[in-house]
Amino acid sequence: MTVFAGILLLINALYNAVVWPRFWKRVSQDPRARDEQGKATKFLTVHAVLIGIALVIAAVSAVAATLLLAA
Repeated sequence: MTVFAGILLLINALYNAVVWPRFWKRVSQDPRARDEQGKATKFLTVHAVLIGIALVIAAVSAVAATLLLAA
């Protein structure tokens, strides 16, 4: 069961590391991301926070997977 959990955490980390940066590229190019003066809007800020949290969770998942699979 520990090996299964480690593999699942590793898959989660890899998925998030691939998906979220691609999503960020789309969000940052969205017309709603910047106002007329070029300043970041709440749309961009909220997505930046959410993507940042998702990438932190991915990093934690990778570390947890490594620890579980190395044990």
